[in-house]
Amino acid sequence: MFKIGSIFIPVTNIEKSGDWYEAYLGAKRIDSWEGGSGFYLPNGSTQLTLIKVETAQPTEFNIRGNQKNSYYNFVVDDIEAAHQHFKNNDVATTEIDHFSGMKCFDFFDLDGNTFSVVNEVESSPFHSDHVRHAQKKER
Repeated sequence: MFKIGSIFIPVTNIEKSGDWYEAYLGAKRIDSWEGGSGFYLPNGSTQLTLIKVETAQPTEFNIRGNQKNSYYNFVVDDIEAAHQHFKNNDVATTEIDHFSGMKCFDFFDLDGNTFSVVNEVESSPFHSDHVRHAQKKER
């Protein structure tokens, strides 16, 4: 019945941010309107929507102390290549970290929005193939 339609990202400059998302994430612009611009990624069905804000807004939340978590992540097949892609283009990133058999890192857009990148682990119950199988069983 429900599925994620779009992720809304607060940005202070729609035009520059739109160009950045196209250049570094391969996003494709669907349409723009006053105060916003919608995109899709070549893989997946969730859309990205940039929303103009006056000041930068957080895209992560506190877990405890200084430990934070982004609200959503990007999944890649080759995390080393994704990390190198950002490094080669002077996009700020953290180092690749290991977590429960996965590899992950964060990167930051023009407004300092934090996004996580993870690789899928086939043995994980959260792997997209396992989730699709569970979805088919529900139908």
